[in-house]
Amino acid sequence: MQFKNAPRPYLLALFVLSLFLAIPAQAQKGTLDDINFLEGHWLGTFNGGPIEASWSAPKGDNIVGYIRMMKDNKGTMYELFVFEQTDNGPVAMVKHFKPGMIGLEDKDKHDHYVFLSAKKNEALFEKDDASVRIIYERRKKDQLVIRRGSKKGDGWEFVDLFVFEKIP
Repeated sequence: MQFKNAPRPYLLALFVLSLFLAIPAQAQKGTLDDINFLEGHWLGTFNGGPIEASWSAPKGDNIVGYIRMMKDNKGTMYELFVFEQTDNGPVAMVKHFKPGMIGLEDKDKHDHYVFLSAKKNEALFEKDDASVRIIYERRKKDQLVIRRGSKKGDGWEFVDLFVFEKIP
């Protein structure tokens, strides 16, 4: 392709476009404020029983929370959460326990998710091995949904994992 006889506006547009293409894309850096919509006490159902969750307001460099799953009035699983602010954005750390506080992960291990992006009332995290993505989404004023994503072809397919209503 020759540009020798190209009009000046065309050359200027190509130059400006080449500058934008030369800038590397950067992942969005987030803060705990991007996930402050989690704060509160939430209730839903899962596997035939109630599921309850609670997250604190951001304080310092962290948010803490839990999920309690029950069936027939007995605990079936507990998840403890910590969201911590890092230089690269928030990270989510989750540990799972069976009744009796029997850890499902090794003593010094946990599931670790990195922040990918956020928009109003929604945040996307990815497990450190890139096998799972999680969307935390405040769909309505009193509804919180946690969606789980799995790789599907060249993209991701998300399904509602937990749907919570806010407990006053």
